[in-house]
Amino acid sequence: MESTLTVLQVSLYHPTLGPVAFAKVPPQLQHDTSRLLVGRGQDTHIQLQLPQLSRHHLSLEPYLEKGSTLLAFCLKVLSRRSCVWVNGLPLRYLEQVPLSVVNRISFSGIQMVVRSEGGASLEAFVCYFRFSSSPLIHRPKAQETDEWENIVKKETSPASGEATHDLLGSPQGSSRTQTAVSSQALEEQQK
Repeated sequence: MESTLTVLQVSLYHPTLGPVAFAKVPPQLQHDTSRLLVGRGQDTHIQLQLPQLSRHHLSLEPYLEKGSTLLAFCLKVLSRRSCVWVNGLPLRYLEQVPLSVVNRISFSGIQMVVRSEGGASLEAFVCYFRFSSSPLIHRPKAQETDEWENIVKKETSPASGEATHDLLGSPQGSSRTQTAVSSQALEEQQK
């Protein structure tokens, strides 16, 4: 008796290139349990026609969770140049995250939704691709870029005696500067 394969339903969308970006993506792809490469390189399993992509941009990596008889997947970022967003979480080079049943992934203008349907086979899985003419993911405008360097930190000069803060308002900089600011504030309260 043949065991059923795990199925990944993959929907793809690009706002300007549409089908041109996905011209070399097959409608269906059966793959063994090695990693599935995504990028613009000739040796990738899912080859996307976008010049800003790395040759190997990311990978979907199947694995077996302890105590489970179903394949699970994680996404690993292989690009040094850009960020990949997975369910709202930004990932950088060599960072990875386990995928859930439904995953919203975006990178370099591409929106990808991956739905996993478990199967009994531990030797292979199959991907079915669908190309969408409308956006798959709604994101706030602030997250539209995948360029990590565009995130600007709010800073003030440490020479002025003020602490610097990151985007979440947490203090940064030397502890000596922060201690000096705290000591000044304490002295002023005591006067």
